[in-house]
Amino acid sequence: MAKQIIFASIKIITIVGFIVFAFIIDLGGGPTHDRLGFQYWNNPGAMKAYKGTGSNGRFLGFFSVLINAAYLTGLWSFWRLPRVRSRTHGTISRRLFVVFLAYPVLYVLGSLAIGVLIPYDEPLLLGAIQDGAPGGAASPWIIAIYRAGVPVLPSIKNAVILTSASSSANAHLYIGSRYLYALAQSGQAPHFLLKCSERGVPYFCVAISASITLLTYMSCTSGAEIVFQWFQDIVAISTLLTWMSVSIAYIRFHAALKAQGIDRRSLVFKSPFQPYTAYFSLCFFGTIAFFNGFYTFGPFDIHGFVTAYVGILIYLALYAFWKIFKGTKLVNAHEADIHTGKAAMDAADAHWPPRVARNWVESIWFWIV
Repeated sequence: MAKQIIFASIKIITIVGFIVFAFIIDLGGGPTHDRLGFQYWNNPGAMKAYKGTGSNGRFLGFFSVLINAAYLTGLWSFWRLPRVRSRTHGTISRRLFVVFLAYPVLYVLGSLAIGVLIPYDEPLLLGAIQDGAPGGAASPWIIAIYRAGVPVLPSIKNAVILTSASSSANAHLYIGSRYLYALAQSGQAPHFLLKCSERGVPYFCVAISASITLLTYMSCTSGAEIVFQWFQDIVAISTLLTWMSVSIAYIRFHAALKAQGIDRRSLVFKSPFQPYTAYFSLCFFGTIAFFNGFYTFGPFDIHGFVTAYVGILIYLALYAFWKIFKGTKLVNAHEADIHTGKAAMDAADAHWPPRVARNWVESIWFWIV
């Protein structure tokens, strides 16, 4: 846990540092003293047309970025929210606020910074993407640093990329194996996955999760850029389907509360504007999932089409298999069990004494975690 906090802190500090760097370079504070301003928004333009021209091309370019955003965000941070501390009632609400605040600020400001530092038709960027250049050669940040004439920052950026990659791999290996273990506990995965080592490590789950990494060797034949695009499409669609499932689960939970006469104001943590925001999220992510492979139709790309939509087929096939195999039915809102485990969680939280900050640093830290 401490290692993940350190790696995450390195990434956040680096992103904030590069945003500040972009602000300085944009105002002419770099070695070349060139004031960039927003000149690249005029020439060649702020948005690049994709699979078309004019406003249609710009819209498709924007939509393709939404798919990339689905790949980048994922859900693992939210999976870990209740695990940060045993006191879940106050932790979840604060961490959700921090995460939903951090994502827009960091991503939007980062995208804005890149947009003012280099144009979208930068030859170094296009050449690195076309040639499948290794490492961070295709990173807009690296190219912007080279253009600004700051020689030491690319090495720092590459070091952060390496730490981020190792941190992400470690975290997702842990999460994937524990997902399998949880499925086995609930009877939705083979029983042998419950076998653990003396230290409690589910080694079969870890081995299966780690074996997925062998697919990366496909880059030896198909090219790293193509294989990365395949993985990006698969991860993006699975993330979208997961968010859709979360929205559906909340809609049904809200219906159960209403059917059983439970006032939402009695809940410790509740999100505003529900269930309308859940319906909006379901429609929003469903639209992106349905059209996420639009780029494969002109001309038709069979490999891209399969990777863009195979996740939906697997999702529906697994759902249909479980319904047929187990013969389960949709739970009626009046009969939904929304009380099991609540008393135990309330009792566990009651054992935690209130935290009192000794200084302003601890006040900020307690608010975050």
